[in-house]
Amino acid sequence: MEETNELKRVAADSGSDDDNNEKGKYMTFKSGNEYFGLEIQYVNEIIQMQEITAIPETEDYIKGLINLRGKVVPVIDVRLRFKQEPLEYNDRTCIIVIKVKSAVVGLIVEKIAEVVEINEDNILPPPKIGHGERAQNKYVYGIGKVGNAVKLLLDPDKLLNDEDLSIVEQANDMNVDEEGEV
Repeated sequence: MEETNELKRVAADSGSDDDNNEKGKYMTFKSGNEYFGLEIQYVNEIIQMQEITAIPETEDYIKGLINLRGKVVPVIDVRLRFKQEPLEYNDRTCIIVIKVKSAVVGLIVEKIAEVVEINEDNILPPPKIGHGERAQNKYVYGIGKVGNAVKLLLDPDKLLNDEDLSIVEQANDMNVDEEGEV
């Protein structure tokens, strides 16, 4: 967990009000055999796995809700969203809390990698593969070259469909209602 705490510190340092400081920085994580990146501007924080309350009759990748310091936050398992095999959660599994489309949502990832800087000239468009395209490619807006490796850069807006967004908005509305009752 020491590594996760260091990444939290780096993410917090990167989360300053200066947009130029965030430009080109990505929080990377592992899912399956691939590494993905999210622009740091979307990342609120990284937390350890915690108890999740399931929501009946939702997609399998929507794991449920967590209570994050009094706020109800829906969580999505990234592996299941990408139609990968489920993986048992362990001490490396964590939740990246992001803000997407003015809503807060948690992404369960199997392992945080690092914060990397990727210049625009090192970002390529994803390949057009056709109908046989893997499901996760629709969430990828670019391929970032980092040294000899590549990171699949995610568009957080595309991780949630309209139905998912209604669940997220309901959870966020609950937070607003509770705050108003104070």
